[in-house]
Amino acid sequence: MKHISILILFISISLNTFGQDRNDKIKALKTAYITEQLELTKAEAEKFWPVYNAFEEKRSALKDEAHKDRSNEDYSKLTEAEANAMLAEMITLNNQRKDIYNNLIIDLKKVISSKKIVLLKQAEYDFNKKMFEEYRKRHHPDNKGK
Repeated sequence: MKHISILILFISISLNTFGQDRNDKIKALKTAYITEQLELTKAEAEKFWPVYNAFEEKRSALKDEAHKDRSNEDYSKLTEAEANAMLAEMITLNNQRKDIYNNLIIDLKKVISSKKIVLLKQAEYDFNKKMFEEYRKRHHPDNKGK
């Protein structure tokens, strides 16, 4: 519990003081958080992070592809053929997303224990929740208790 309090303090201070790009700060905080939560040894971390970072890059590229040029789309004017093409693309992207995640699990089993892989999902969820809470505090300070 003490480590989590220190980490939250570190997150708060880091978001204000680092001279890095915001995404770099978040990535550094996520790295520290996941490393701590999974209790990665130095040897494990050296093998884990290249695999995880490659996964994150693939996931990000797929997300960008899924959202490309969709903001100006008027879905009410789609033809049935266009809608079918969009659905086929959605299925393809969902299958690719699943494949990327399954490959992450396979690759991570070579470098860390299965238990740590399971804990990774929870650590990612907890980190994202903490980041959202921090964002909400900064941008909506009047809603702290909600």
